[in-house]
Amino acid sequence: MTRILAPLLFGLIGIAILVSLGTWQVQRLAWKEGILAEIEATIDGPRQPLPDTPNATDHRYMPVAMNGEIGQGELHVLVSVKRRGAGYRIIAPFQTDDGRRILLDRGFVPVDQRDATRTTGLAAIDGNLHWPDDRNSSTPDNDVTGNTWFARDITAMAEVLQTEPILVIARQESPADKAVSPLPVDTSGIPNDHLQYAITWFSLAGVWLIMTAFWIRRQLKGTQG
Repeated sequence: MTRILAPLLFGLIGIAILVSLGTWQVQRLAWKEGILAEIEATIDGPRQPLPDTPNATDHRYMPVAMNGEIGQGELHVLVSVKRRGAGYRIIAPFQTDDGRRILLDRGFVPVDQRDATRTTGLAAIDGNLHWPDDRNSSTPDNDVTGNTWFARDITAMAEVLQTEPILVIARQESPADKAVSPLPVDTSGIPNDHLQYAITWFSLAGVWLIMTAFWIRRQLKGTQG
């Protein structure tokens, strides 16, 4: 009995640790799903006027309705969209009826439509405020001179288009430019890998159990011999 005590304790402790990690990930999954549900409810909530001083803490994903004018000039953000391929997000200046000038993410155009003429002028916008986090350590620097952007850097874009550093991502334009496909805000880009992590930890616990049983069996065979 003493010969199997060490592997038994080692196995039970390891299994307990792995199961607890898996359980923690299941709890995190429930927490994350609750957060995502709140975000989706915010995104789809009733449209509101553009706040006077929006900020990323209080107004991220806030649904807004605006009337005004889409201005001349636009910035091109290189992106890849699932089932559509490479193309550009079109960022244009938008002047509201009360005289504010902000950034408007109109949506996606294919690569070959980058320099096509798009409709401007009076429009009603249904969209969401957003502070995108497109940039990471591997993101290239924006080619401002060549008008090819690799991230929606709001401050830099606002300087180029002479707007407030505020970005609204359109869900719908009226009248619509059919050549531009809106890419509205959603939760698809927010990672939620907790279920995968939980399965991994529980699987490791199962492997640990099998290894422990094999180890104990060998110890018992040694005792019998």
